[in-house]
Amino acid sequence: MTASERLAALGIVLPGVAVPVGTYVPAKRHGDLVYSSGQLPLVDGALLATGTVGQRIDDVTPEQAMECARAAALNALAAIAIAAGGIDQIAAIVRLTGYVASSPGFTAQPAVINGASALFVDIFGAEGGHARSAVGVSALPLGAPVEIDVIAALRT
Repeated sequence: MTASERLAALGIVLPGVAVPVGTYVPAKRHGDLVYSSGQLPLVDGALLATGTVGQRIDDVTPEQAMECARAAALNALAAIAIAAGGIDQIAAIVRLTGYVASSPGFTAQPAVINGASALFVDIFGAEGGHARSAVGVSALPLGAPVEIDVIAALRT
């Protein structure tokens, strides 16, 4: 089953690619790899949530942050698909880096980034498995709780 067929079976439509807010491109192809820029959990131009992830009453919950990671991964995939010439040109997800705006003491960044990792496995099967880092940071652009960047390999 192709990636586009899996997307259809999952009821997923890739979002439009966000317009960069700086001097960069959403994704860059180099040889048989495509590198995405950092992608935020934007849906219809708005962040799904803002703030830090943690255990305080006003924090984004880890479950909400997992949904944000999934949304950011979809945005990265959309940017990669355009640079690749279509989603079916993507052979594998090679690497994922996830940044989680974390309140002091929060250490479940890997669980949050699983929202992105699981999406790639759902779409690409075994080829969606990837090397990964999940990093806690004090703040992210626009107050986003999660930012994702991805490296994908293309079919040759």
